[in-house]
This record gives sequence, C-alpha cells and structure tokens, in this order.
Amino acid sequence: MNAIFVKLKIKLILISCVAISFMACKENMSSNESVSVKSADVKYDYAAVELDDETTIKSQVGTHQVPADLKIIKSANARYKVEDVKIATRRIKRIAQNYGAYISDLRFENNLYQKENRFTIKIPQQHFDIMMDSIGFMVDFVEYENITTKDVTEEYIDIQARLETKKEVKSRYESILRKKAITVEDILATEEKLRIIQEEIESAQGRLKYLTNKVSYSTIQIDLYETVDFKEEPTVYHKTFWSKSKEALIFGWHFIENIVLGIIHVWPLIILGAITYFLVRRKLKFKK
Repeated sequence: MNAIFVKLKIKLILISCVAISFMACKENMSSNESVSVKSADVKYDYAAVELDDETTIKSQVGTHQVPADLKIIKSANARYKVEDVKIATRRIKRIAQNYGAYISDLRFENNLYQKENRFTIKIPQQHFDIMMDSIGFMVDFVEYENITTKDVTEEYIDIQARLETKKEVKSRYESILRKKAITVEDILATEEKLRIIQEEIESAQGRLKYLTNKVSYSTIQIDLYETVDFKEEPTVYHKTFWSKSKEALIFGWHFIENIVLGIIHVWPLIILGAITYFLVRRKLKFKK
C-alpha cells in the first residue's frame, strides 16, 4: 500500500509541474501578443517614365561621349542589296566627299546572276557613325554589318614614353660625343650608340604615325549587289549586220592606213625609181 501511495504521489507531482509549466507558457504568449505593432506606410515616390516615343529612351552609356585622349581604331565590313549598284555607288561617293572621305579601291563584277561593286571608304573617325547611318538609309536589304573597334591607347602612350626616353638618351650621347669623347675608339663607340638609338627613334616615330593615321581615318568595306534575271549564256555568237559593217569599215580604214604608211617607209626607193625612169626615158629620146 505504501508503495502504491508513493507512486500515486509522484504522478500527482509530475502532473502539477506540467500544468504549472503550461500556464506559464500561455501567459508569456499572451503578453507577447499584447504588444502593439504600428503599421509602416510605404511611399512610392519613384518618378514616372514616359514611354511616348521610342526615340525618347536613351541609354546612359550611349549619351556618354568617348574621351578625347582615347585612341580608338574603328572599322566596318558590310554587305547590302540595292536596286541599282551604279546609282547607289554614286550616291555613297557623294556622301563620302561631303564628310571628307575618299575611296581607296574599287572592284566591279558582273555575272549571269548579279552585279556587285566592292569598295573601301577611308573616312575621318568623327564621321564614321553618321556615314554608316547614311548608307543604311539608301539600301534595300542589309545582309550583314560588322563593326569593330580596337583601343590602342595603351600602346600609343607606351610608345610616346619610350620615344621621349630615347630622345633623352640620344641627347646625352651627343653631349658625350661633343665633350668627353677624346680617343678615336670613344668617338666610334659613341657614334655607334647614336646610330642605334636614332634607328629606334625613327621606328617609334613611324609606329606613332601609323597609329595616328589609323585612328584619324576609319575604314569601311562596302559590298553592294543587285540581282539580275538569269540569262543562259549562248554557245554560239552570231554577229549582226551592223557589227559586220562596222568591222568592214574599220578594216578598210586600216588597209588604207597601211598603204600610206608603206609608201612613207619606202619613200627613198620611190624617189630613186622616179629619177631612174626619167633618165632612161631621156636617154631613149636622144637615141631616136
């Protein structure tokens, strides 16, 4: 009985502890729920963007101008379909002349399927973009456009710095040659150093000039083509009456020309024959 009573007492104690713990947790939760939370007003003060026209939307990157001290080489390679190759070529030439550009080379091809004209435009870099836009407005179809840029600023600055250093070294060698070179060996050695440094200076100057020209004038390679109706090439060509008449007139004129030139070439023989004829004739008259 005592054991049963003890077990019962322990169970009651455990149940009381659990009940007390449950009441404490519930009271704590009710206290947390009683905390007032104020609502925060979120204000949307973003400026409205008007999308009335596509042209009004400009990229921030596009509005930034390229710094003047950058050395950028621009080039383009494009192929366009046009209605008439010759007319389009003349128009592009006129536009190029207006922007101080020139045509460096030109090649025209004509076959049974299409006419094609390929040429290269050298244009000042500041007019590169507007020239490309102007060409794009006058073509019927753009087959491809490849525009490349190459930044040579680092190379340009490096060559300039090296060039200035070489000029200073050359100046020091010239001073040594004037003031300190006494023996023949010293003079020859100093002159050899000056020759080498002068070649390096000229090489650097040439490279700078090349980069300057490439940066100043951009290159645009243009291919214009127009499609033509296919015509099968004839196996035999027949000349028309007018073609034959023209050839006959040309042949007759060449024949007369050759006769006249032949007489001019043998004029001494003609004169000698005439003199001989008159002498023989005169002699025969005297005999009679």
